[in-house]
Amino acid sequence: MPGSDQKASDGALPYVPARGGIPALRRAAADCRGCPLYENATQTVFGAGPARARLMLVGEQPGDQEDRAGEPFVGPAGRLLRSALGEAGLDEDQAYFTNAVKHFKFAPVTEGRKRRIHKAPSLGELTACRPWLAAELRGVDPELVVALGATAGKSLLGGSFKVTESRGALLPLTPGTDLPLATGEESDGDRRLLATVHPSAVLRSKDRDEAFAGLVSDLRVASRFLG
Repeated sequence: MPGSDQKASDGALPYVPARGGIPALRRAAADCRGCPLYENATQTVFGAGPARARLMLVGEQPGDQEDRAGEPFVGPAGRLLRSALGEAGLDEDQAYFTNAVKHFKFAPVTEGRKRRIHKAPSLGELTACRPWLAAELRGVDPELVVALGATAGKSLLGGSFKVTESRGALLPLTPGTDLPLATGEESDGDRRLLATVHPSAVLRSKDRDEAFAGLVSDLRVASRFLG
């Protein structure tokens, strides 16, 4: 457990265990106090899926249903994503699902409103949680990472990332040294990132059928890459 001399700039880093793989990471993340989001969230929502998966899908943060269940992508957006994976020929049971931020951030609940409304994480919260994502990447060691939306893309590739400029393209996953990819310090050059929209954007779209078809089309790029 981190001591009293922990620096605020360290974020989650002092809570990340040096060994033990994904199971150890999941246990340790349950007690993370690396940023203030833990104070209002029900629980940490860590990644789920095979400890060694060829495909990793990274979203923004857990939503209301994920926060209550303690599992990623179990709400409406998650169900839509799993449907899109099937349409694209990808097996959801062989994929690892996670988020850039592990706690649910929401607007204060007001009188007459029963549902907690999602709020986008700040840059500071994204940075604080990045050590968990880095550790998941090292532990799972996927061949392909799908960034679902701008927040996931920025966490993986930096603040200048834009989904509109990179969507559907296979990019080299070569972030800075603060986000190492595998057991070593550098990428082996084979790992790729594919950017697409977050499934919640499909749910908000005026033409949901067209938006869903676009998501499936992007995921088919992942399916062809993985063979």
